[in-house]
Order: sequence, then C-alpha cells, then structure tokens
Amino acid sequence: MKTEKEYLMTSEKYNLTIKEAVQYFNIGEKNLRKLVANNPTADYILMVGNKILIKRKIFEQFIDETGSI
Repeated sequence: MKTEKEYLMTSEKYNLTIKEAVQYFNIGEKNLRKLVANNPTADYILMVGNKILIKRKIFEQFIDETGSI
C-alpha cells in the first residue's frame, strides 16, 4: 500500500496539471494555456472547479494527429 509521500510518475498519471503537461509534452506554458482557452470543450480538458487538468492519453492522441500547435 502506498503512503502519502509516494507519488505516481507523470507517465503513470491519468490527468496532468498544466505545469506537469508542460514538462511531459515539452510545450510552453503560454502555448498550452492558449490551446486550452481556444478549445474549452476539447476532450482532453478536465475542469475541476477553476483547476485545469489535461487528460494525458487523449492529449497524446491529439498531439499525434496535429501538425503544429
């Protein structure tokens, strides 16, 4: 059983914060925030109150299908 101090690696998480997604996908924070703002109903976005989370697997598919950001 995991204790509170044991955390999942980013590659094991289902949802990523903006800062985690910036590091994981190697995309600038401004670009990622702009992408979220311009596509508020995208499948890869999960809003938890005011907190923006990125659904990692769905965003990976989006990146694979996109030529530029």
